[in-house]
Formats: sequence, C-alpha cells, structure tokens
Amino acid sequence: AEKQSPLCLFQFHQDGFLVLENFFSAEECDSMRNQIGSIVAEMEVPPHCRTEFSTKEQEQLQAQGSSDYFLTSGDKIRFFFEKGVLDDRGNFLIPKEKSVSKIGHALHAYDPVFKQITHSAKVQELGRKLGLERPVVVQSMYIFKSPKLRLVAVTPHQDATFLHTEPLGRILGFWIALEDATRDNGCLWFIPGSHTGGISRRMIRAASGSSTCVEFVGSEPAYDDSQFIPLPINKGGLILIHGEVVHKSELNSSEFSRHAFTFHVMEAKDTSWSKENWLQPTPELPFPSLYT
Repeated sequence: AEKQSPLCLFQFHQDGFLVLENFFSAEECDSMRNQIGSIVAEMEVPPHCRTEFSTKEQEQLQAQGSSDYFLTSGDKIRFFFEKGVLDDRGNFLIPKEKSVSKIGHALHAYDPVFKQITHSAKVQELGRKLGLERPVVVQSMYIFKSPKLRLVAVTPHQDATFLHTEPLGRILGFWIALEDATRDNGCLWFIPGSHTGGISRRMIRAASGSSTCVEFVGSEPAYDDSQFIPLPINKGGLILIHGEVVHKSELNSSEFSRHAFTFHVMEAKDTSWSKENWLQPTPELPFPSLYT
C-alpha cells in the first residue's frame, strides 16, 4: 500500500477510478473465497424463493416477499440467485454454489473474515490518504459472476443512483478482485472522467402499497459504447470507484468465475444520507466507522 502517491490520487480525481494492483495478498483473497464457500454450504433457500407459482395472488405475495427480503438485507447476510436456477418448488437445478449471484449486504459487519478485510490497516490508510475524515461503511457484497450461465451483463450505471447523498461525491466503492478479472470473464469497464456531471437517475423506495419495492426517477442516458475502457485486474487488485463514475461489466463468456468482494464507504462529515435510498441504517446496524 506504499504506492498511493499524490500522482495516483490526482489520477483518481481525474478519471473517477483508480486501479491498485496487488493491494491484497493471494492468502487474503483465498480466505474470502473459502469463507464464502462455507457460507454457501450452510445456506438455506429463503421461503419466498420456494413458493410454487399457481395463482396471481401467490405471485404477488412472492414478489412482495422478494422485495421485503431485498429491502431488509442491509443489516443481514442474504442470498440473491441467478434467474432460472431454482425449480418451482425452490430446489436447485444446478450446484448451489453456481446458483448464487451475490451475497449482501452486511458481510462487513457480521462476518469475521470480511469485517477484517474491510477494516484492514491498508484500507484505513488508503481512506486517510484520500482525505476521508469520517468514513462509514454502508454496504458490502460478494459477487460471483459464474461462468457460462448466460448471465445478464451489468448495464452502465452510477453507484450514486442507488446510494444517494446530499451533497453528491461522498460515496466511494472498493472493488476487490478475488480472481483475475479479464475481458473474457466480465471485468469492469469505465468511462474516464464521467464522474463530474452529476447523476441522471435515482432508485428510491416506492410508496407503501406500490406493486414494486423500488422505483426509478429520471432515466439513464444512452452511453456511447466507444467511450468505455476495460479495466482487467489481477487477483488481489483493488479498484476504487467514485460514486458518480459510469461503469459496467459484460457477460462472463469464459470457463472461469470472476469472484469479487465490494463495499461502499460514505464520507459522513457534513453529508446527509437520503431517506429514500433502498438501504437504510437500522438500530441493529448503524453504519459502522471505517476507522477502528
């Protein structure tokens, strides 16, 4: 972590992202992969995934179950599945470790391995070099990107669409490659400098009684594909992601998975967290300080 020169930080402010190779060791990456393996091995499929579709009413209950499961996952460790991996009784059609799309959103708070990584000395030191005074961790996710499931690509987006603050510019993503991320297996792509124009879309909690749990306000502009540059990164590398930079990832067309652990930090000093965000701190889990 000696490599963050002022030059690097200048690069981050200019591009809206920064690639730091070899930030974590192979051992640290393997400890996260092993831990997630144990978590998946003990995983129970949530009840709302086990409903058999028969009536419209049950479909609505199922959808409501899914939305509640998502909306209340901020202070829990929960499982989100790829489409089409469960039959109508909630049994796995493929090995369960390949069926999970992501696990979120409080690994950083409740799992000892992920907590240790999130608050590791080198992450805290990087926060200080970035000038963060009161950074708090708002959420974390383990992303699998399994091979050959014809999985959906992650369309171009800005993280601040989902994690809105006043003022903007207070959200920072830490994206850790637990395996090599290549152009073939779905590495991240960015539009350099796209973090300076604000945001065009927000995801907010829907009014109670709505058929969906969240809704989008505004619209995502059509981005020019030729503006995106790929950021392949080796196992152990860290990509810092400004909350407003536009980024995406393509399908994993390879034979290899692309596991990543990611968490988001907010500079809490002079910042307000939107009450309309899907994710809200709870009495059980107020956003913990990054600095320990």
